[in-house]
Order: sequence, then C-alpha cells, then structure tokens
Amino acid sequence: MSDANERGRNVQGRVKWFDPSKGFGFVVADEGGPDILLHANVLRNFGQSSVADAAGIEIIVQETARGAQAVEVLRIDPPVGDADGESDEDSGSGISEQVDLSLPRLPARVKWFDKAKGFGFANVFGKPEDVFLHVEVLRRSGLADLQPGEAITLRVVDGARGRMAVQVTSWESANKSDQ
Repeated sequence: MSDANERGRNVQGRVKWFDPSKGFGFVVADEGGPDILLHANVLRNFGQSSVADAAGIEIIVQETARGAQAVEVLRIDPPVGDADGESDEDSGSGISEQVDLSLPRLPARVKWFDKAKGFGFANVFGKPEDVFLHVEVLRRSGLADLQPGEAITLRVVDGARGRMAVQVTSWESANKSDQ
C-alpha cells in the first residue's frame, strides 16, 4: 500500500464554506458524497489561515467515526467566476481580473485586514509604504481572511490611490511552488 493510501484517499472538490473564527469549514467532493470537515489546523499546515468559499481544493481525506475529515491540503485554486455576476469594474474597486504573472512576488506581512470592511493593508519587507489589500483580490487568490502579522507574498501594482496587491499568496504555498 502506498503512503497516500495509508494517509487516506485523494479528493478534489470545492470549499462549501470556511469560517476562520470557528476554526473549521466543509468541502464538497466533486465525486459527491457527504460533506468533508476541513479543520483550521489542516489549513495552517498548508500555510494558510483561511480559504475562500467556492475555492477549488485537493485534499487527503480519512474516514473517522464522526465522518469524512481532511487530513492534508494538497492544492487550493481560486474560485471560478462571481456568483452575483458583478464584474470588478462595476464594483468600483479598480481591480482587473487578469494578474500579470511576470510581476515579482514580494515578501510581506499583514498589517491589518477587516473582512467586514472588505480591505486592509500589508507592508512589503524593506519598503515604507503600505500596500492596499482588497477582499476581492483575496477571494480570487483563494483566501477568505488574513490575520495581523501573517507572512504572505504579494504581486503589486501602482494604482490611482497608491500601491495595491493584485495577487496574495501565503508565504508557505509561494515557497512550495517556487521549488
């Protein structure tokens, strides 16, 4: 039996919901079946403190006495499309859907982020100015929330009102993808 089989089965699906304040959420498998518990500790082991609703996810799942439970996150993909059909241009955020992947990933720390307000700020290491973080950029990056002091990487552009992130990646997952 392979190591993956000993740990559980590989499942691809979508995040039904995840609440960082509760410390858990659920995944719906593409193959159907009961909801799969996703605990915050499993997500933190992947290097993220949150994940956006409807984000694509690949996990290792074990069956327990209490039901199916994720034991490892292998991949998270940003949600596809908007449920409400509103484009970013219509929302007035000034954030385009396309991310220029040639922009460098800059190491940063979250200064603060307020999910209810829909924005926050981060500081790029070695730079004095704040970088604006919009909730839609987080959502498209596969994140739902950020915690003060959290290590992240940013792709940044100069906007009409200053520097703003166009992509946010957890520090650990950015380092994994660079290897």
